[in-house]
Amino acid sequence: MVCIMDEALELEVGHRVLEIGAGSGWHASTIAEIVAPAGAKREEWGHVYTVERVPELAEFARRNVERAGYGNRVAVICGDGSLGHLEKAPYDRVLVTAAAPEIPKPLIEQLENGGILVIPVGGLHLYQTLVRVRKKDGKVFEENLGGVAFVPLIGKLGFKP
Repeated sequence: MVCIMDEALELEVGHRVLEIGAGSGWHASTIAEIVAPAGAKREEWGHVYTVERVPELAEFARRNVERAGYGNRVAVICGDGSLGHLEKAPYDRVLVTAAAPEIPKPLIEQLENGGILVIPVGGLHLYQTLVRVRKKDGKVFEENLGGVAFVPLIGKLGFKP
């Protein structure tokens, strides 16, 4: 699923990426390897900002990212991912690794024109769809990438705890 989501994002060197749901930090590290590969010039590097709502999990992800050598390319932020991370917006790509009842508007608003958002959308315990959103000239285009099963996105614009 990580590979499918990374491919759906159409990642390139230099992209600024917002990930919602840091988990262990592994997925953010795979993205960092694409947008800021060690072989590229540092000034060409992109960056990954990953938001995790559970403080202990955010710290776990931070330690793993550092240990894996991506600490200078991945920032782990503790907060409500359903609201995005306005401080570093806009983003070329947004990835959500938890299912939302609908696409949170702040994530679309924080997406750069020409950007891509990938997010599972659907019920709390029912069928979910992986959706790719493309933002172009202020318009939003959605594409169904198939059925998936993810943990719920908990937050103000997600499912309630």
